[in-house]
Formats: sequence, C-alpha cells, structure tokens
Amino acid sequence: MSKTGEVVCVTGGSGCIGSWVVRLLLDRNYTVHATVKDLKDEGETKHLEALEGAATRLRLFQIDLLDYNSIFAAINGCSGVFHLASPCIIDQVQDPEKELLDPATKGTLNVLTAAKQAGVIRVVLTSSNTAITPSPRWPSDKIKDEDCWTDIDYCKQKGLWYSVSKTLAEKAAWEFAKEKGLDVVVVNPGAVMGDVISPRLNCSMVMLVRLLEGCTETYENIFTGSVHFKDVALAHILLYENKSATGRHLCVEAISHYGDFVAKVAELYPEYKVPSLPKDTQPGLLREKNGGKKLMNLGLEFIPMDQIIKDAVESLKNKGFIS
Repeated sequence: MSKTGEVVCVTGGSGCIGSWVVRLLLDRNYTVHATVKDLKDEGETKHLEALEGAATRLRLFQIDLLDYNSIFAAINGCSGVFHLASPCIIDQVQDPEKELLDPATKGTLNVLTAAKQAGVIRVVLTSSNTAITPSPRWPSDKIKDEDCWTDIDYCKQKGLWYSVSKTLAEKAAWEFAKEKGLDVVVVNPGAVMGDVISPRLNCSMVMLVRLLEGCTETYENIFTGSVHFKDVALAHILLYENKSATGRHLCVEAISHYGDFVAKVAELYPEYKVPSLPKDTQPGLLREKNGGKKLMNLGLEFIPMDQIIKDAVESLKNKGFIS
C-alpha cells in the first residue's frame, strides 16, 4: 500500500523498536518525523539517516518528553503518531519518579495533548506486557489477555518500577482518549528481540546477552513471551492502518515462560554458558500458542521463537556485543 505524502511521527525513533517502525514506514512510502533525545549524537541519528528513503522522507526532531513545545514541533503536520519514547531501566532505579514515572506518564500525556492539538487521526501507543503482568489476583485457570492489568501496588512492593511506569502511562492514555475524544490504540509487546538496526541495545537484548554469559535471573514477574522487532513494528502499522482495530493488543509470538526461552537458547547455542533453569519460571502464567490472537486476526503472522533467537544472537555477534 503506497502512503506517499502521508506524514507520521515516531517518538523514540532511534531505539531498537523505533528504528524498525521508521524503517517499515519508509518502506511503505510514508514521510516520517522521528524524534531523538540528541541530534548531535550519531548513535541516535546515523543508522536512521542510512535507511532507504531517509534522504527524502525522514526528518529528525530533538525532543524532551517533559517539554511540550519540542513535542508539538515534531507532531505538527502529522496525520498519525507512533508513541514509543519511554525510559527502560532493568537494573536498580534510584529515583523512580524522575527516572521512569514522570517521563513515561507525563511524557505520554504531552504527546497525546500535542496529537490532539495537531489534529492527528490516530495514535498508536507502545505499552508493554508489563502493563498486563504481574497480576497475582488474575484467575489461575484463565489466560492472561488484554483484559488483564498489572497490579500496581504489588509492583511497588517488589520494586518493579518499569512495570509501574508502563501501566500508569497506558492507563493515563486511555483516560485521556476517553475524555478528549482522541483515537488511541495500544500495542503490548513482550520481550522484543531480533535483528538490531540501532547501535544500542534495548532491555530485552541486554537480557539475552546476560543469559548467554550465564546469568541465572529468572524474570519471573515480567516475562510472558518473546517477539521479533519486525513483528512489533508491523503490529504498530497494522493498528494504524486498520481503523476497525481498537483497544489493547498483546504482542508475543506465544505466551511462554522464561524457562522455555532459556531452554531454546541453550538448545540452539550449546557453546555458550546458558544456565539450566526450572521449566516453570512463571508460577501462575498459563502458556498459550495464540497469545497475540487479536493481532493474528488482523493478519500478523508471528516469527517463531527459534528464529527470533537466531536473528538476535547473530545480530549480537555481528555488532560485537558477544563473540
């Protein structure tokens, strides 16, 4: 489908997922406003400028999620917005409010306000599976789907501040959409891996590097399955182009345990120090082959776990993150 002339904005365009969204939008002849934190940082800009079509249809904007004017400048003139920019920290958080909660929640509201002011048709928001789980009170015999929400109090007790930030940001987005009449749809990806376009890794790829180095962390509260960068990017575009799509969309190739993922990595790459973990690393998480059913119904055919792992590991080798 040719989209020549249609202008869309991708916040967080330099990140691992954002780079893929920009790439696929350019492939479809969209004109893209991609936002970065620092225009002078080649680690954010060079790989985007190298994409096919970038010379004529990509424009980079420097934004601060807490600076409304910088956000409006990037979104003004766009018919659609893909909001991916949000901090991801998997290690110890010193100041949750400053490092995660404010940029995620206030940043999302700034983006939505700018989108409303600019007359944007639809916003596709990148949330996370961590806004679906941990959810310890969810019925143990029921698959965790788009109706399930993360237990914020539980996450605060456990120090799972990234989960809190994504949940609060998504809830704020739905409240805004309802109050202001803005068309918002949401993608909830699991652990996103695969071929890396960006020179910097996202949290899920860092998790894979650590696993290959022998890390025994089980991520029991936040892992619900893996998904390829390309499929997450396709999901965003499918939701933008299919106006009948509504609500949240769990984006995983299957709902699985971290133990399943670790076992597959060990099987494919026995030469690495992959630890042996218990099979059931997520107590209470029911496995489901068609976890991303809503996206499947829109025509998305998910890349299977073994291919996600192969693409991710080969990309890590090619970029020198592992030997």
